[in-house]
Amino acid sequence: MSLTNCRFYEEKFPEIDSYVMVNVKQIAEMGAYVKLLEYDNIDGMILLSELSRRRIRSIQKLIRIGRNEVVIVLRVDKEKGYIDLSKRRVSPEDVTKCEERYNKSKAVHSILRHVAEATQTPLETLYQKIAWPLDRKYGHSHDAFKRSITNPDAWNETEFPSEAVKKELTLYISKKLTPHPTKVRADIEVTCFGYDGIDAVKEALRTAEADNTEESQVKVKLVAPPLYVLTSQCLDKSTGIKMLEEAIQKIEANIKKSGGACITKMAPKAVTEHDDAALQELMEKRERENMQVSGDEDMSDSDEGVPE
Repeated sequence: MSLTNCRFYEEKFPEIDSYVMVNVKQIAEMGAYVKLLEYDNIDGMILLSELSRRRIRSIQKLIRIGRNEVVIVLRVDKEKGYIDLSKRRVSPEDVTKCEERYNKSKAVHSILRHVAEATQTPLETLYQKIAWPLDRKYGHSHDAFKRSITNPDAWNETEFPSEAVKKELTLYISKKLTPHPTKVRADIEVTCFGYDGIDAVKEALRTAEADNTEESQVKVKLVAPPLYVLTSQCLDKSTGIKMLEEAIQKIEANIKKSGGACITKMAPKAVTEHDDAALQELMEKRERENMQVSGDEDMSDSDEGVPE
């Protein structure tokens, strides 16, 4: 058994009508020769008639050497090793599902390959003892790996080849699969020109932070009146976006009571370190401008007594 090579799944060949990820190796008159990436690079072929529903004018526009493609399995001859595939029968929804499964399987393969090399254990042994039983129990071993980070019960019934394998696997899973918080941000302008305008704005902004808990928090930062930034950090991006959307709704409802307005300048979205740096630069620029304005006001105050 190889230390670093093995198929992703227990079956040596894919089932008919299943979707698989392939890499295009060669284009010929009959069609495209491919390697099945999830099945240890065994050979397959997409027949010319199965490349597209439309009339084919140029194969190169439909399929390119070196590119990964999602295809459906039409026929499997296990004795001769022939696998016929189709690209034209695959829908966009099928592509999405197959890509999701492939990415999870590739992540598991990368982790097991590392453990195989670190512990000098054949890769197929790790699949037989760990990944494939977890596939049967959880639907996909990737889900079990992620669950094991916070719940060691995921390893119940798993027979590790050695204690060294168990130690290396749990350490590497924690390093690779522990989720990192996503920062979500929204930019809003809040104004109120009524008698208690400043207090009304403050009160409205406080509603965004009113329901904060240790797990979920919304923070409000002033850039320069009337521009404010709402931020939140969550493991799940969609949860963070929803939190900020609800916070904006609360601010808007509150400020309207005082005759003010809340305008969304940038809708809630996940932001990068580059976005954060740009925001910090903007805040520092506004702060410098405010200091200059303050200096001008001091000058005019000292001139108040000068007769015209």
